[in-house]
Amino acid sequence: MTRPFHWSVRRELWENRSLYYAPLATAVFLLFGYGVSTIGMPERRRALLTLDAAKQSAAISMPYDVAAIMLIVTAFLVGAFYCLDALYGERRDRSILFWKSLPVSDRTTVLAKAAIPLAVLPIVTFVITVITQLLMLLWTTVVLLPSGLAGSTFRRYNFLEQSVILLYGLIVVALWHAPIYGWLLLISAWARRAAVLWGVLPLFAIAIFEKLAFGSMNFALMIRHRVFDFVSTAFVFDSKSKIDSVTQLAPGRFLSTPSLWMGLIFAAICLVAAVRLRRNREPI
Repeated sequence: MTRPFHWSVRRELWENRSLYYAPLATAVFLLFGYGVSTIGMPERRRALLTLDAAKQSAAISMPYDVAAIMLIVTAFLVGAFYCLDALYGERRDRSILFWKSLPVSDRTTVLAKAAIPLAVLPIVTFVITVITQLLMLLWTTVVLLPSGLAGSTFRRYNFLEQSVILLYGLIVVALWHAPIYGWLLLISAWARRAAVLWGVLPLFAIAIFEKLAFGSMNFALMIRHRVFDFVSTAFVFDSKSKIDSVTQLAPGRFLSTPSLWMGLIFAAICLVAAVRLRRNREPI
């Protein structure tokens, strides 16, 4: 079997090394910063242990949470720029003539490109984040071991539980941001030049027009909801201001949210339109 979809996905990874170079660079930057921050850590940890358990847990887990958030944001930005260039770039460099000569359908090509931000990037981000956090944990243990405080980290930070939360969060982010990636792929298939501007400026134009014409900001609030509100939808906070337990995961509520399914339907429509556009597109 030729497995055209499998090889189409691998081709995207071969041609777009920034998909894993950017998260790796972010991870190296985070590890360097964390290494510098561990100078004087034993004295700070002794002072921290005099506080209550909740404050200890929040302070100890904070660097690991920051690392996860930074890598998730990096993955989102990489995925957005990749989608904007995925179908536009092959027309710009005229490689579309070669790829269309192969026995690979436009549908397979577009779905393979959509699989990068929706499936491949979350996996890459999960692996890099877990390795980064594990290296941070090991370095913390080495720094605190001579002072006998190494065990304080493991008492207040559950690495396995946080990895489960991270995996769930990455799946949630991918599904929630699917319409964004679908829209950017559609623009990439349609635009003849300046794909980045065509992907962003119409959204700002609609929001400004609505504000000037009607005095409302419903469209801007909808965009904000689509970008950020996966947290309040997929997790339960109650009295907590952070996510530190698997009991805070709410997959049932997330999967029953109408906004999720409306977004997925919109993403599917954008992908169908992108397939039809690519079928009739020529080099720029």
